Amino acid sequence: MPNTQIDEILDIVAQKAVIDRSKLSPEVKLTDLNVSSLDMVEVIFALEDRFSIQLPFNANTSSSEVQTVGDVIAMVEKQLAGK
Repeated sequence: MPNTQIDEILDIVAQKAVIDRSKLSPEVKLTDLNVSSLDMVEVIFALEDRFSIQLPFNANTSSSEVQTVGDVIAMVEKQLAGK
């Protein structure tokens, strides 16, 4: 995935979850950033809109699958690869 797309993903996560962009890196856990499930839903919707994809995310069950910023990037990459 081009760095510009990764940067866009990180920008969206930072904006929707109201996190300082400099704190985001692939290994950082979302729980350590205090990202709520509502914030995560907003992040997912924004990513789907930006990249014209459908992400397999359910706020009730996906929290265990999406634990880090890198997991979010990987989820987007997987959907873009399948387009």
